Amino acid sequence: MDVDEAPLDEKAKRMRDLLSSFYSPNPSMSSNHGNSFSQYASIDDINSISFEPDQYMNILAHKSNLEGLLQRHVEMVAEIKNLDTDLQMLVYENYNKFICATDAIKRMKGNMLGMEENMEQLLEKIMSVQSRSDTVNTSLFEKREHIEKLHRTCNLLRKIQFIYDLPDRLRKCIKSEAYADAVRFYTGATPLFKAYGDSSFQDCKQASEEAIAIIAKNLQGKLFSDSESIQVRVEAAVLLKQLNFPVDNLKAKLLEKLEHSLTDIQLIPEVIENASLSAHEAAIGEFVEAIRAFRVIFPDSEKQLVKLAQDLVTKDFLIIEEYVKTRICAADLLGVLRVVWNDVLRMDEVLQEASLPNHSLEAAKVAVKLYVRNAFSHLMQDISDSLLKVLKRDGAEERSLEVALDASIKAVLQGGRNFLLDVRKILDDNLEILDKLRELIIDRVQEGFQDFFRQLEVQFLLLSGRNNYSTNQYHGLTEGAQGDKAFPSLVLVLAQLSTFIEQTAIPKLAEELAASFSGGSFRGYEYGFAFVPGEISKKFRSTGDKFLQLYINMRTQRISLLLQKRFITPSWVKHKEPREVHMFVDLFLQELKVIGNEVKQVLPQGMRKHRRAESNGSSASSRSNSIREEKLTRSSTQKGRSQQLLETHLAKLFKQKVEIFTKVEYTQESVVMTIVKLCLKSLQEFVRLQTFNRSGFQQIQLDIQFLRTPLKERVEDEAAMDLLLDEVIVAAADRCLDPIPLEPPILDRLIQAKVAKTKEQNTISS
Repeated sequence: MDVDEAPLDEKAKRMRDLLSSFYSPNPSMSSNHGNSFSQYASIDDINSISFEPDQYMNILAHKSNLEGLLQRHVEMVAEIKNLDTDLQMLVYENYNKFICATDAIKRMKGNMLGMEENMEQLLEKIMSVQSRSDTVNTSLFEKREHIEKLHRTCNLLRKIQFIYDLPDRLRKCIKSEAYADAVRFYTGATPLFKAYGDSSFQDCKQASEEAIAIIAKNLQGKLFSDSESIQVRVEAAVLLKQLNFPVDNLKAKLLEKLEHSLTDIQLIPEVIENASLSAHEAAIGEFVEAIRAFRVIFPDSEKQLVKLAQDLVTKDFLIIEEYVKTRICAADLLGVLRVVWNDVLRMDEVLQEASLPNHSLEAAKVAVKLYVRNAFSHLMQDISDSLLKVLKRDGAEERSLEVALDASIKAVLQGGRNFLLDVRKILDDNLEILDKLRELIIDRVQEGFQDFFRQLEVQFLLLSGRNNYSTNQYHGLTEGAQGDKAFPSLVLVLAQLSTFIEQTAIPKLAEELAASFSGGSFRGYEYGFAFVPGEISKKFRSTGDKFLQLYINMRTQRISLLLQKRFITPSWVKHKEPREVHMFVDLFLQELKVIGNEVKQVLPQGMRKHRRAESNGSSASSRSNSIREEKLTRSSTQKGRSQQLLETHLAKLFKQKVEIFTKVEYTQESVVMTIVKLCLKSLQEFVRLQTFNRSGFQQIQLDIQFLRTPLKERVEDEAAMDLLLDEVIVAAADRCLDPIPLEPPILDRLIQAKVAKTKEQNTISS
């Protein structure tokens, strides 16, 4: 059975203990220390005091086999060699130390030679000096006593002379109003007056008391004078107290005077210049000196002084709160905060019990929050003003929408950047109170942007009319709007502005926020991030789509009202033979022109897509079908004509279907095409609600045929436009009592006449 080997560090401990026991002068200490290194020492432990060799060998032979005994023998031989080596090294080291100690002793012995003789000579010289000093003191003792006696007599005479001159000195101080000197002179003579005032200096005491009474009266006058400064009043109170005047009963009046004097310490942020700032600092200095003096005169006035100081700081921060409600920059805010903070530090030196820095910190939080909130309000107002300017112009300028959009984009992006730069100046300032508010400012800026964009969306909805507010509130915000002419254009601008905010403004502002306003933890991590760009972007993406659809609906509704009025007014069953294109076509094209001008200013131009080849119902095929139908009409009977129109109607059912309610893109062509689709679809529905005679049907045919050419210039999908126009004619034929179309020559002549008339009107107007 193998013997467990002791760890390496245990062997090292055992070796050190053996060496220690070898060199230890106290065998008991070494034995105790040797026992402490192993907690399991026993009779078979070779390092134990109670070690028994025979018993150890019996136990070892009983536990181990021959191979184990040989292994243990080898280990013990190695340990003996190591111990011999360590002992030898220890002896060599001690030998070197002994040699060094011997050399040091030899040097000390050499240096001590001659020291005793020098010490004896020094002692003789000291004794000689002492003897001569005693001789001098003995010879000068009598003269010194005489001089001291004369000096005491001189001082006494000087004091007596001062007492006799005191009344005159006091009167001179009264004339020059040097009351501090007068009180100092009188208090210095008071001990003599108490000792000899009733005998030797009776007259001087009486005259001095009369002068002091005048001085006390004058000091009381200064104390209660409104024209005197705080410092002068406090000095008068101190002097009266030195004269043992009962000033404790004046405490309430003095505090009232001090409180009244705070009205003179007025912080005027708009005129903080060198002159006014010096006056303000002087007033604060007087107030600080008054506090210091009050604490000396009235030790129990601490509570009232604390209240006065806190009220002064509160008043200053209330002024700052009113100041930040105006449109100011960060430099203006830093200026007033630095002035107030310097005042706080000066007052805190003499009145630490008021905790003015902490009190100011709480008030500064409110001021900074208000500054950030008002800065966002001003930014919101700038954006609203840039949008409302286009309403006041009433579309008089051709580029008014483009100007309004550019101004709004600049107000959002550049205004947001300017705000961040302005607040960055506050964070970079070395003002101590702002350094404590750093995390609060960062959180407020991030929260402010989140709330700002939410409120901006509400403001957009308010301007567009899609809100729950009253009509009066809406008119108040959209002051200058001129009816439907300007309002749909504003909705279009809002749609494009919302898209810009979602795609450009929010990512750039979020990037700058992350770069310069990160690290805020005032809100706590449990509330999450203060500014969430993804949420705001999603909101404005949805808002922009709503505005674009609202613009389309508003313009379509206006045109639909025009079409409805056109079809309700006449009696179509008694309609006369068509002579010219109806006026509603001009109005319809005029509305489309207005729409085109608006989208041209606001929306980008997309790729024009002509999908005539993709559609089975083109204008050419439609026109050829119409001509073929007209030829059949002239060569057939009434029954044949009706059958032909029915076949035409059935053929159109197999044409490519036109998607009316498709997704609108933010391009000029997409918006115009969507409006045209909706208007033509409304026109088709109005036609289906009427009953036409032959002339009414021909009038519809003439109007629709004339619309083909101008509409081609405005839409991107001519095939869809042709199909919708054909459906209007088919719907009119279905509702006609005698659906006989106009002959092509007559139709072309009427259209050419209308074209010539339109050119003539355009020439005259230009």
